[in-house]
Amino acid sequence: MKHRIGRVEGEILRELTKILQKEIRDPRVSGVTLTAVECTNDLSYATVYYSLLTEDQTKEAEASEGLEKAKGMMRHLLGEQLTVYKVPELIFKRDNSVKYGSKIDQLINKLHQEEAERQK
Repeated sequence: MKHRIGRVEGEILRELTKILQKEIRDPRVSGVTLTAVECTNDLSYATVYYSLLTEDQTKEAEASEGLEKAKGMMRHLLGEQLTVYKVPELIFKRDNSVKYGSKIDQLINKLHQEEAERQK
């Protein structure tokens, strides 16, 4: 069963990425990248994680609004592509792992700079 859920999650991610690129014309979601999908065991809900290249709070809010507005259409188009009995309800969440990774990079670079200054 777990293997099937993983396959369905991959299929949902692939199809939603295509739908977001080709079908959704909302400019608010133009910078959105879908990163992962997690489904509940009964496949009734799919949490879709997305990332943005910007840290701007207003752009983040706009992207969230755009995804919420497009949710119904995305679910409908997903239903036409998927081979499951019931199309899961979509829940969008911001994936902060990219932001976290860049913060770690900044901290490491800062440490390297301090080390280089100490060695001078």
